[in-house]
Amino acid sequence: MKYLYFQCNMGAAGDMLMGALYDLLPETEQKNFLHTMNGLGLPGIEITATREQKCGIYGTHMHVSVHGREEGADTHDHEHSHEHVHDHEHIHDHKHSHEHVHGHGQEHHHHTGYQDILHQISHLSLPAEVREHAAAVYRLIGEAEAKAHNTDIQQIHFHEVGTMDALADVVGCCLLIHMLKPDKILASPIHVGSGTVRCAHGILPVPAPATAEILKHVPIYSGQIEGELCTPTGAALLKHFVLSFTAMPPMTISYTGYGMGTKDFPQANCVRAFLGETFSAMSEATPIPGNATTAEATAEHALQTEGSILSLSCNLDDITGEALSFAAQQLMDQGALDVYTTAIGMKKGRPGQLLTCLCRPEDEDKMTELIFLHTTTRGIRAQEFRRHVLSQSFRKQDTPYGPVTVKQSRGYGVTKEKPEFEDMAKIARENSISLNDISSK
Repeated sequence: MKYLYFQCNMGAAGDMLMGALYDLLPETEQKNFLHTMNGLGLPGIEITATREQKCGIYGTHMHVSVHGREEGADTHDHEHSHEHVHDHEHIHDHKHSHEHVHGHGQEHHHHTGYQDILHQISHLSLPAEVREHAAAVYRLIGEAEAKAHNTDIQQIHFHEVGTMDALADVVGCCLLIHMLKPDKILASPIHVGSGTVRCAHGILPVPAPATAEILKHVPIYSGQIEGELCTPTGAALLKHFVLSFTAMPPMTISYTGYGMGTKDFPQANCVRAFLGETFSAMSEATPIPGNATTAEATAEHALQTEGSILSLSCNLDDITGEALSFAAQQLMDQGALDVYTTAIGMKKGRPGQLLTCLCRPEDEDKMTELIFLHTTTRGIRAQEFRRHVLSQSFRKQDTPYGPVTVKQSRGYGVTKEKPEFEDMAKIARENSISLNDISSK
């Protein structure tokens, strides 16, 4: 299984995430990406990539210019007005410099409505999946801005330069993830910075209100570095794509990418991205030189013993079947490892359902809130268990009807194989045959 892991020790911004993802591509694919982005017809947009270094580390810095102007490049004390709600990628300068002022009295600015942005995204010449992801990310930004400013999302307006800059970051990241095709995306807890940021209405704490709204249910932390390290665009991209914010899992790294910010700090100002395989997926690859047997044993043991798992459960006797099914699906969509129900008898002889949600310990608060939101329960039990799992790898197997993905589970002296149901079901539907007909071949 291919993992993409973001290390957010210096926060995250749209351009930094785009740079880190771009850095993972082969050179020919990098050229294709830039050609595609610059050919989309986004008004006045030009995207270039340069190699830059921070604290001796080299990575990619993505430059987005709008009508020849790169945001923050020609002003010195960036003050923004909440009178027209702007994307904080423009507001706070996603390149991590808060020393820029935009004098609203010095020049005329155009503003773009939230629906205008969604309209632009829907008409881009990109795969539907990329457009859908980009719209969902911008929806997170718009909803957070609306809540932070106590207004309706339809009333949100974005400054022209900041909007196009952030839109390019969002679309670029969505396209890069589509090109890299990871099976699972994970990230570290996010460093949001510390101190305050100056805005037209006064001094705001870090993280800024819209960023804090987006980062609900996401593990974040503050450190010694002063300034806003995580912007709304960076937060929204991570919130949308990342399955879990956790320590790096056991994986074999194939590529490492560095997305550089502009401002210099004592610590390298970059987002680092790792692309690689789980140990199990590499088990049949070339052995690690010098210690292959030990490496394979270590990998298998790491995946067999996966630490603790949390079980959240509640008894329900006053919820409809439709509502219970919806609640279970919401939990799965938000990263639960498994959700199931068990028929039980409750007090006064009433039939009921035991809802059980299995999740990672770090997702306890998120899952708890979802259970309270989508069910009728007033109390949830939490219990922690140690978990042992078999390592997993995937391979393609040819059949007379086409290739089928086969999942192999291995460990504790056993090996199991099973074809992926969705592949089998697709073949059965397309050929009007049964699942057994495919298996027998």
